[in-house]
Amino acid sequence: MKKLVIIGANDFQNRLIVKANELGYETHVFAWEDGAVGKENADFFYPISVIEKDEILEKCREIKPCGVCSIASDLASITVNYVAEKLGLPCNRTSDTEIQTNKYKMRTAMQNAGVSCPKFLLADESFSEDMLEGFRFPIIIKPTDRSGSRMVMKLETPEGALQAVKDACSVSFEKKAIVEEYLEGDEYSMETISFCGEHHYLATTKKFTTGAPHFIETGHAQPSGLPEDVIERAKAIVMKALDSLNIQNSAGHSEFKVDSDGNINIIEIGARMGGDCIGSDLVYLSTGNDFVKMVIDVACGNEPELVTSAKQNPVKIRFIFTREDLDELERVKKEAPDTIYRISGLEMENLGNTIDSSSRVGYYILTP
Repeated sequence: MKKLVIIGANDFQNRLIVKANELGYETHVFAWEDGAVGKENADFFYPISVIEKDEILEKCREIKPCGVCSIASDLASITVNYVAEKLGLPCNRTSDTEIQTNKYKMRTAMQNAGVSCPKFLLADESFSEDMLEGFRFPIIIKPTDRSGSRMVMKLETPEGALQAVKDACSVSFEKKAIVEEYLEGDEYSMETISFCGEHHYLATTKKFTTGAPHFIETGHAQPSGLPEDVIERAKAIVMKALDSLNIQNSAGHSEFKVDSDGNINIIEIGARMGGDCIGSDLVYLSTGNDFVKMVIDVACGNEPELVTSAKQNPVKIRFIFTREDLDELERVKKEAPDTIYRISGLEMENLGNTIDSSSRVGYYILTP
């Protein structure tokens, strides 16, 4: 039986584990045991943190998998690339991992490749407000190496920048933050799969957030509603950005904004599938492309199977923050139960206490 190593076992990663099982793989899953929803579906589970690269590699040398993969996690993708490269399996090169996971180095790489970027700088404990001279406000301050809207802050003036940098550095693995000019416009993401350096477009997603100051995602929808000509221009920019980051063998999740003049600006790119069920569910439900299977195929050196369709089915995911959100879910369950594709488990202790994506109460997916 073919053996597949999966890094991570949370709710989103569980979709990958289930898919691998359906495809006939023997699944070997590595994750910290706390919150490991996928443990029950794994053929073999190893309670090893996803950051313990060498310990995982040692075990993988015994397993001899045909591929190593993960979805929706920058942190897990670092280990995926490290282990796969050491085993001689398809992946993105570890020498490119930093520009694919570090927001400051990513901005620098894209800028060097001629991809339009806002003014930005690297900040650490030595940051002072006079470093903002020449910046156009508002600005965004966030950790260089975290996701899930952790410690993201929008500021209209220099006041509060020192504290915002301190807060961002406090959750950063490298204790650094990126400061950049705020990009105006509606927010979207583009979902792609890359194989042997060739990038394939799958879908464009409309993103909804809480807005300033923290921009926590409240929902996503496909199709995006963008005109086809705008999508085509966005594709050209995203593909150039993917090349600038040397993304070779992985999913891609490219966040961008479109302003009132139709200008397209990259926010950041993940060399992995988008979280929040964008890749694991929405892409398949809207386009018929089995994105999760594609991730497995690419990890095992197989060309992904693409479905091309002129029409997309509408699908959306809504996240629960408050009692009002729960009331809306109950209304949908009562009035339109057939539109509900899945409801997640609900972390009721987070009700009214959401501070980032990881502390949302739950979600539900609708296919109206």
